[in-house]
Amino acid sequence: MTECNAEQLEFQDLGKREVIGRFDGGHISSDAGVLLLREVELRTAIIAQMAKCFTDHRDPELIEHSVEELLAQRVIGLAAGYEDLNDHNRLRCDPLLALAAGKADPSGQNRRDERDKGKALASSSTLNRLELTPEDADRGARYKKIVADIDQLDAVLLDVFFDAHDSPPETLWIDLDATDDPLHGAQEGRFFHGYYDAYCYLPLYIFAGEHLLCARLRRADIDASDRSVEELTRIIAAVRRRWPQIRIIIRGDSGFCRDEIMTWCEANRVDYVLGLATNNRLHQYSLEARVQAQQTFLQTLEPTRVFAQFTYQTLDSWSRARRVIVKAEHLAHGANPRYVVTSLSAEDVAPQPLYEELYCARGDMENRIKEQQLDLFADRTSTQLLRSNQLRLYFSSFAYVMLCALRRLGLQDTDLANAQCGTIRTRLLKIGARIRITVRKVWIAFSESFPAQHLFIEVLHNLRKIPLRTAPS
Repeated sequence: MTECNAEQLEFQDLGKREVIGRFDGGHISSDAGVLLLREVELRTAIIAQMAKCFTDHRDPELIEHSVEELLAQRVIGLAAGYEDLNDHNRLRCDPLLALAAGKADPSGQNRRDERDKGKALASSSTLNRLELTPEDADRGARYKKIVADIDQLDAVLLDVFFDAHDSPPETLWIDLDATDDPLHGAQEGRFFHGYYDAYCYLPLYIFAGEHLLCARLRRADIDASDRSVEELTRIIAAVRRRWPQIRIIIRGDSGFCRDEIMTWCEANRVDYVLGLATNNRLHQYSLEARVQAQQTFLQTLEPTRVFAQFTYQTLDSWSRARRVIVKAEHLAHGANPRYVVTSLSAEDVAPQPLYEELYCARGDMENRIKEQQLDLFADRTSTQLLRSNQLRLYFSSFAYVMLCALRRLGLQDTDLANAQCGTIRTRLLKIGARIRITVRKVWIAFSESFPAQHLFIEVLHNLRKIPLRTAPS
């Protein structure tokens, strides 16, 4: 049996060699790649813009962690894979994360209290105040005094989107989708959703390509399209102020095929391509196309698609007739018709490319939502209040935005140019390194066995070519 003590760890021998370990390697981090996110922040000011959305009522004489530093610690921590606030009770001792968060004293040796020395970053209880401060808090509050402005955070997401474009796109596609956010406690606004068979929230996501424009946490006792017109009104007004002549097309599944949305689009020079739930009347209109698809399948025994279009109006829920596309598909297990309603004319686009190239492209947005929830923990909404859970959703959203900026600015023309956030984290952020801090320099010794050294160097060079937007601390 091997024995371990506080000074020496004895592992199983390797042949004739003893295998000995000690905790004496100095300041070593497993997340040295977060320094790339610091380079991104210095060139995009994403977190700096976030910080302006918070009002800090704390006594300036007692502040050791600025709002910007707290946000950087939280957002970069999420990007690095640390989903829980409790993780920061360990991470606060990591000098590389402190450096990435902009702490001027990454070693933490100049902390005011003796018990905090060596811990440059904030504890979980301090970070928690970012989320739990009520909207009406002021200087008289006892602990929670950092108030978030939700409207301003919404505006920053749009500002970051605009900053990512040197010139406006010819056509802006805006995708809408709703998803479930399962709840496992007694959170405010929890509701049992029959479709998802769970207690959950029903957040609304709005994307333009990979760019996140809106992440709105909502109760689940609503229609999937709830608040869509309000959010579109806000977003498209901002787009038109910035890019007056741009063409805008919204896209969504059948959960967003609502007369309110389509009527608003028609009144505001916005086109739409929306899924349309099947019903018997639609099957009657598409009968000829469906029969043709069936006959071709019986002749060839191969999956068959036939596309057609017709003008359609519901009996009472639509205010006008609209163009509908049918994909009359027949497979081995039977018919599989799908319908799409659109404001685009037949002169704009024929039925088949409208469905296959334009409508089906909305599936990429589902991948973006998966990145948010699986890679960046957007479903970690476990606080009691809806407002604080919305802030958690923002933190995950801005972690996604940071990684998107790294992908766009640093990873272009590399093997990871189209990589998902989880892959970027694994390949680039999870690097072992030792840090040594002197009066004049911060020395970082990266692992010699890191397999993506050349890629890391290339990404850093790409980022260093971009002018700074904020001055490093």
